Order: sequence, then structure tokens, then C-alpha cells
Amino acid sequence: MMPGSGGLPDPFLFYCWFESLPAMPDMTFLFVLALALLGAGLTAGLIAGLLGVGGGIVIVPVLFHLFTLLGFDPAITMHLAVGTSLASIVPTSISAVRSHLLRDAVDVVLLRRWAPAVVVGVVCGAAVASAVQGAVLTALFGTVALMVALYMTFVPDRVRLRDSLPGPAVQSVMAAVIGAFSAMMGIGGGTLTVPSLVLCDYPIRRAVATSSAVGMIIAVPGAIGFMVAGAGMPGLPPFSLGYVSLLGLVLIVPTAMITAPIGARLAHSVNPRVLKRAFAVFLVLTSAHMFYSLMG
Repeated sequence: MMPGSGGLPDPFLFYCWFESLPAMPDMTFLFVLALALLGAGLTAGLIAGLLGVGGGIVIVPVLFHLFTLLGFDPAITMHLAVGTSLASIVPTSISAVRSHLLRDAVDVVLLRRWAPAVVVGVVCGAAVASAVQGAVLTALFGTVALMVALYMTFVPDRVRLRDSLPGPAVQSVMAAVIGAFSAMMGIGGGTLTVPSLVLCDYPIRRAVATSSAVGMIIAVPGAIGFMVAGAGMPGLPPFSLGYVSLLGLVLIVPTAMITAPIGARLAHSVNPRVLKRAFAVFLVLTSAHMFYSLMG
């Protein structure tokens, strides 16, 4: 009850209190946003399952395109895409890690060795990401996506740089760099962890399983960092916690988990080389679009 004469509500005070409440989002815009996020989840899950890649490398460009089309401020578009992607990786990576642990596929010793350096890298990466403009994150994602596409296209699977992993100190540097770049790009780490391990003649299946656990270590502090960094920023979409769209998190994760198995089943009817090239093309187009948006 608002204070007033005689203990009764004062209409003017009540009006002032009501006017001070945050404005409710426009329902039409909210409906369009929810529908678009559902579509993003369906698309990301299908592509991730079809091409056999981690969700972050797909979710970030999909969200970046979506938020751009919806007219969000370019200053927060990439931060929002990265933060939401990291948050969406948390539940999916937990599920993947549990599955790999049941098969004893995760290299627990390597994970324990890498975990502290990965966390340090994530904290540093999130701090840098919160301090730089969105254009820097866009350029970084576009550059790394192009490099990964070139690696997949021109580097044969049999190529190795070493016949074993380097010493602990070098591994710590590798882990920190992977954590920093993954946090700044909004990816779980598989895109960088798997090639790094495989180039050191590490078994591919064990690399994939271990990278899922690395992704969980990246996603949790990374998402928290983007939540804190974006707190109170103007222009965020409705139901956002910092640079993490809670609406996107709720709608993307379940839909992506529905369509990912469909994409995986479709992948069995396609030549693996064709899938690899398709993913490389997807990354090249993503990189081109991001650089084009920077020039615009």
C-alpha cells in the first residue's frame, strides 16, 4: 500500500510509482524475437548434428545474423551472441561429458593438467572481450573461422606437427590460449582443442571426448563473465542477464537438442569429405558476412 493521508493510497503517489516501473516489452516484438530464437535453435542443432561440430561455432554466427536482422545496436550484437552461446554450451557440454565419461573416453589426467590454465585463459579472454568493441570480437571470430576453414580444406588428416604432446609448461600455454580465444568467440573449445591435440598425434576420439570436458570448463566462467560485463548495458533485448539472453537460452538449447540427432542421422547418408567441405564453406561464408558487416 502506498502511503497517503489517513493510511489510504494517494493516487498521485501510486501513479508515480507505476510510472517508475520498467516498461514491458512490446508483445509483437517479443513474439518475433521468440520465433526467431526458436528458428536459430533449430538451425544450429541441425547444422551441428549434420556437420559434427560443436554448437558454439554454429550458434554464434546464427545469433549474430539474427540480432543484426532484428536491428539490435551493433555495439552489443556480437557480445550478446557470444555470451548467449557460452551459456547455451553449459547444459549441452554437461550432457556430452557424462556420455563420454561413461565410455571412459575422457583423458582425466590431461584435463586436470589443463583445467587451471584454461580457467585463467577464460577469465583473461572474458575481461578483454568486455573491454573491447563488438567490432573486435566480430573480426576475431571471422578471422579464426576463416583459418579453421582453410585448415579443414587444405591440411590432410594425416599431417602431424609432433609425435607426442609437448611438456607441461607448453601445454599450459596451449590451454590458456585455447581458453582465452574460446571465451572471446563464444565456442566450447572443440574447434581449437581437437586440432591442437590431433596435430600432436593425440587419438582423435579421445581428443573429441576430452574437448567436451574442456568446453564445460570454458563455458561456465565465460558465461558468468559476460553476464557481469553486460549488466546494466542499454539496448539489451528483453529478459537478458547482462550479455546473455535468457529467452535465447531457454529456446535455443531444447530445440537444438531436438534437431541435432536429426542432423546426425542425415550425416550418415552423406560422404564425410562432402560434410567437411560443407562445413568449410559455412565457415567461409560466415567469415565473409562478418567482415562485410564491419565494412558496412
